[in-house]
Amino acid sequence: MTATAPHFGTSPSTPVPRRPLAAAALLAALAGMVFGLLLGGAGPASAHAALTGSDPQDGAVVDTAPKEVTLTFSEQVAMGSDSVRVLDPHGKRADTAVASRDLRSGSTVKYGVSLHSGLPDGTYTVAWQAVSADSHPVSGAFTFSVGAPSETTVALPTEQAGGGLVGTLYDIARYAAYAGFILLAGGAAFVLACWQRGAGAPPLQRLVVRGWMTLTAATLAMLLLRNPYTGSGKLADAFDLDGLKAVLDTRPGAALVSRLLLLGASALFIAVLFGAYAKREDEREKKDLTFGLAVGGTVIAAGIAGTWALAEHASAGIQPGIAMPVDILHLLAVAAWLGGLVALLVALHRTPDIGATAVRRFSRIAFGSVLVLTATGIYQSWRQVGTWSALTGTEYGRLLLVKVGLVAVLVGIAWFSRRWTARLVSDGAERLVSNGAAAEKSAEGAGAETDATETETGTEVGAAVERPGIGTEAGAGTEKPQAEDAPASPAEDPARAAQLARQRAAVATAEKKRIRDADPERSGLRRSVLAEVTVAVALLAVTTVLTSTEPGRTEEEAARGATTATAPAAEGPVNLTLPFDTGGQNGKGTVRMDIDPARTGTNELHIWIDSPDGKAMDVPELKLAFTLESKDIGPLPVLPVRLTEGHWTASGVQIPMAGTWKVAVTVRTSDIDQTTIDKNVKIG
Repeated sequence: MTATAPHFGTSPSTPVPRRPLAAAALLAALAGMVFGLLLGGAGPASAHAALTGSDPQDGAVVDTAPKEVTLTFSEQVAMGSDSVRVLDPHGKRADTAVASRDLRSGSTVKYGVSLHSGLPDGTYTVAWQAVSADSHPVSGAFTFSVGAPSETTVALPTEQAGGGLVGTLYDIARYAAYAGFILLAGGAAFVLACWQRGAGAPPLQRLVVRGWMTLTAATLAMLLLRNPYTGSGKLADAFDLDGLKAVLDTRPGAALVSRLLLLGASALFIAVLFGAYAKREDEREKKDLTFGLAVGGTVIAAGIAGTWALAEHASAGIQPGIAMPVDILHLLAVAAWLGGLVALLVALHRTPDIGATAVRRFSRIAFGSVLVLTATGIYQSWRQVGTWSALTGTEYGRLLLVKVGLVAVLVGIAWFSRRWTARLVSDGAERLVSNGAAAEKSAEGAGAETDATETETGTEVGAAVERPGIGTEAGAGTEKPQAEDAPASPAEDPARAAQLARQRAAVATAEKKRIRDADPERSGLRRSVLAEVTVAVALLAVTTVLTSTEPGRTEEEAARGATTATAPAAEGPVNLTLPFDTGGQNGKGTVRMDIDPARTGTNELHIWIDSPDGKAMDVPELKLAFTLESKDIGPLPVLPVRLTEGHWTASGVQIPMAGTWKVAVTVRTSDIDQTTIDKNVKIG
């Protein structure tokens, strides 16, 4: 197969054209540039929900018991009446178990649970569990204290939602579902688009049917495991009818049921493809049926791919209206490439009469699939990662880099496959067919030899019957052998004829296999395709893990939100010291800043600039900016006023929200020498 531009591989005597190489290099450069621009200019978004705040905060000590506990999330989540539990120091419920209330206001999503009145002092534990908009369970726990911290018998849960045995089984089912879809859609596409005679090949029929069976079984398993996966984590709850009914009322449950219905339609598609279509002899009728099957199969495949887009990462976060169609295209391209690759491997190993034309057709389809994967993959990476720091600093980003590396390896192996394909084509498009003809000729010869042997045996027996012997009319008294003692001819013995037919078929098959294996081009192509399939299996495993991993955007948001939520309020003025160097003459110095009272609302700033010897340093320009990155607020510009040499001030500076603010100071020491320095400070 090829995942590269046409004509990358040639026969040894054919010069390698340069234009495809230049086009591929240009494509890679453009993809890298677009990827960099997207990551560099990314805004906030999320896919998995993240807890960004709470009231009371984690570790807070309050004077009196609150009336309720509220949780703030980065996106909408599904929560039940028992999703938030507040436990007292002895492990007893301190909440009223009233259904959580959606307190969403604008872009802020809050849920609350009421507490009993008259709670005693001590440390309380809040444990919560929810299902994010992309269908993945999320959970966590934190503590707060009333009056003063105390000992508690409650142990914070260490296992995340969706873990344990149920989580493992659910992940296996998810992997099997992806694999089954790839074999089903990719195998059928290979037959219709590349090798229509393959509809009558039993190995390809078994491949597609097994893909259908795998996807159906995996979907049923996911439907049963969905309740314990997002809830109790107990395997026995997979057969809880009430839980199953609750799952059917959710978007992921509806997506799984829709997938099963579409699989019913795909069963009819498979029956027609390997039944009426495979037996159709009239070329015109077969062409019309090919078009109908291609349209119907594409609609069914897109529908099945849409069940993933409806319930996974594409349905949550920014631009879901764009992300869902892109996700469908991505899955279809994966199926066409990897599924067709497996079908090609099976055909090369199990069907001796596949021609070079079919391999060349798949080469074009694979190249187009890689182009689609590149475009959709860049968009998905930007959407789920967002920043360069998330690409290397989060688990999702690192897995994405592994996936990109595996794709690069796969494309590299595909280049060698393309070379073997080009050699087959350069020796004649019908080389493989001629090999099959040679095999048939050899098989006919072997069959004729078998017939000759049978004829010779029958002749010898007949001669023995006819030859005079002792006791005949020419001899002395022996009895003439009876005709019924002679072996029956194959024409008179149906069992013997069937046995000879099986022998001839076995000889013909063995001869075809011998000629096929003796073809170095075909053997080389088979080995390179096998290597591609091996890498593809690992690639599919990494992709499956990615679908259940918290995206880099959300992980960074959660980290920033947790830092902000747990940051204690500053008491009194905040003092900052920031050394600077503009790089010019007399460009070194130190900025000292006081922020008073360093709380939300109105603040007053005093800035002093000192030279390296500690004396007041006069500069022509000084600017400030405040940014709260966790909430995407700012930069808020501040223009201080010069009071005296080296002393600047700004009054009425508004800080709208508590949190960790980045204070950026820009100092200009000459007409051309300027620098900006920054430091984080907790205000609120």
